[in-house]
Amino acid sequence: MKGRLVALDHVNGRAAAALIVDGQLEDFLIDPVDDGPALPGTIYRATVDRLIKGQGGVFLKTPDGNAYLRGAKGRAPGEIMLVQVTGVTEPGKGIPVTDRLLFKSKFAIVTPDRPGLNISRSITDEDLRLTLRAAVEPLCEDDRMGVILRSIAAEADPDEVAEDASEMLDLAHAMDAERTGAPQLLFNGPDAHHMAWREWGIPDDVETEMGCFEHTGVLEQMAAIFADGMALAGGGTLYVEPTRALVAVDVNTGADGSPMAGLKTNIAAARALPRALRLRGLGGQIVVDFAPMAKKDRKQLEQVLTAAFKKDSTETNLVGWTVMGNFELQRKRERAPLVAKDLT
Repeated sequence: MKGRLVALDHVNGRAAAALIVDGQLEDFLIDPVDDGPALPGTIYRATVDRLIKGQGGVFLKTPDGNAYLRGAKGRAPGEIMLVQVTGVTEPGKGIPVTDRLLFKSKFAIVTPDRPGLNISRSITDEDLRLTLRAAVEPLCEDDRMGVILRSIAAEADPDEVAEDASEMLDLAHAMDAERTGAPQLLFNGPDAHHMAWREWGIPDDVETEMGCFEHTGVLEQMAAIFADGMALAGGGTLYVEPTRALVAVDVNTGADGSPMAGLKTNIAAARALPRALRLRGLGGQIVVDFAPMAKKDRKQLEQVLTAAFKKDSTETNLVGWTVMGNFELQRKRERAPLVAKDLT
């Protein structure tokens, strides 16, 4: 199966989406359970509850419980403000939010209080940039609202891009008019199907038939992700074990006993790691115990890791090596972690 296929289905009544590239499952999204955390992108009207001295943050009251806002200097208890959910809520913690709202769609992002029209640098065709600017610039009359055109806009009709930007501007103005009143849920973040449309580009084909995860092999490939160890090219194995504090990753060379077995297996693991974390929705602190190899080979492995995560959509910070020889990463919690029972 060649090309990019997007499959939209439901698992246990929850909307789910899968991206398959050349027959391999590359990404998987699923909605949280009905009483689960708010989706990233959700917008609340909230009230400042209490300041957290020494941390520069505040707790806010929302209809769905406490939210936590970092970098909130100058805020006063009782103040009403609009906030947007930035990630997944960890158990026992407040909903992570920001007061710098973004209205993001497939082709355009509207940025309140950051005016101007900006076009993705990856669009290098100067004629196309001028065409897109001419289509969208007339919409940017409000000097409070900025518009960013995403790289995918290069593959769309300029009129379609302008329509997309216009819808986001209308939504931004509607939210801006909701700055007074009691705490309220104003806008739900995108579900799995909407996120697939927004973030996965323009696929070669889309499957929407109920049960399409079966004949496209999605469930089979997801089951392999939760198996005891993920097979690597060359015979090694990658083990991913989430714990309460962090995600532990172990790399095993298997039966290969050659002098370069460690480096070869570690390179294969580095290339596979972003996909393994992405499909399981894992983030936070990640510690990798790579297979034994010479210290002189660490630089090469770091280069492979950097290239692998550069292609990944989730923000990941490659922290570096610990004294004990493990490698640490910090990954944004954009999704609720998946467990095997979510798929059965």
